[in-house]
Amino acid sequence: MHPVGLHRRGEVDLTQIIESFSKHPQSRRAGAIASFIGVVREDPVREESGKVSHLEYEAYEEVALKRLEEIRRSMLSRPGIVEVSIHHIIDRLGVGEASLYVAVLGGHRQEVFPVLSETVERVKKEVPIWKKEYTTKSAYWVSTDHTQDQ
Repeated sequence: MHPVGLHRRGEVDLTQIIESFSKHPQSRRAGAIASFIGVVREDPVREESGKVSHLEYEAYEEVALKRLEEIRRSMLSRPGIVEVSIHHIIDRLGVGEASLYVAVLGGHRQEVFPVLSETVERVKKEVPIWKKEYTTKSAYWVSTDHTQDQ
């Protein structure tokens, strides 16, 4: 499995990502894996909109994959980090379904947690992935902050 990717629902899960870490040539250096799974929540961005029924994710795929890889490479330069895996689902997702998987393999827990957090924040800010929120009352695109030029 490639360490970054855009997928349809059901094409990737955390178990696959962790298994790919065990096959990494430097996995024996690692003593920690930290992971994050973003899931669709029922609470809407806009309070007046009613409850969320589902989200639809879209991406500028060529640029999104490039940005995911840039983020990964940047995080790999951190001390003690062996591998970083970032996978985003681009599909229609219901409440409770996973939309983002990030996992970090490293030497120690003190090394992997900050990298995990920064990776998630950078994905949200820098990768051209958009979501449309469908609620019981309306549907609208949720604003994102892609701080770098497309």
